Amino acid sequence: MENNYRYFSNHQCKYFPCHAMPEEDNFNCLFCYCPLYHLGENCGGNFEYFKGTKSCTSCHLPHTPGYYDTITSKLKQINDEVRNAITD
Repeated sequence: MENNYRYFSNHQCKYFPCHAMPEEDNFNCLFCYCPLYHLGENCGGNFEYFKGTKSCTSCHLPHTPGYYDTITSKLKQINDEVRNAITD
C-alpha cells in the first residue's frame, strides 16, 4: 500500500469502532485520540459541547484516511506557533 504510514485500522481493538462512520471499512485508527482536541473550537472538526464538555462523537475527521494532511499541517502550525512564542 502506497503511503501506508498514513493509515492503519485495528479491528482487534475492544473500542473499534469508537465512532459510527458511513464507511467503516476505511476507518483510520492512526489518530486514535485526536491530536487537535486541545485546540477547542479551532480544531476544525464536527464537535459540540455537552454540559460544558467537548464531545467529538460526531466527528470523523481523525478517522478518515484523507484527512492525514489536514491534521499534520495543523500540528506543524501549532509547533511553529509554540516555537515562535518561546523564541520571542
